[in-house]
Amino acid sequence: MIDITQVKVNTILEFKKPHPCGGFAWKVLRTGIDFKLECVKCSRVIMISRLDTTKRIKKIIETKES
Repeated sequence: MIDITQVKVNTILEFKKPHPCGGFAWKVLRTGIDFKLECVKCSRVIMISRLDTTKRIKKIIETKES
């Protein structure tokens, strides 16, 4: 299981299932009680709860310092 405390703004996450556009990668725009994520492939922005994010993460691809 992924340590959710390592996830910061501008981190790229890979989910287990693809977005309808076919992309697996998501960029973190905001953290807190819920996460604001942007699909790397199609730039769609979603809000998802911390619990759902924890369940869906396959791995942390890249961590960028802001």
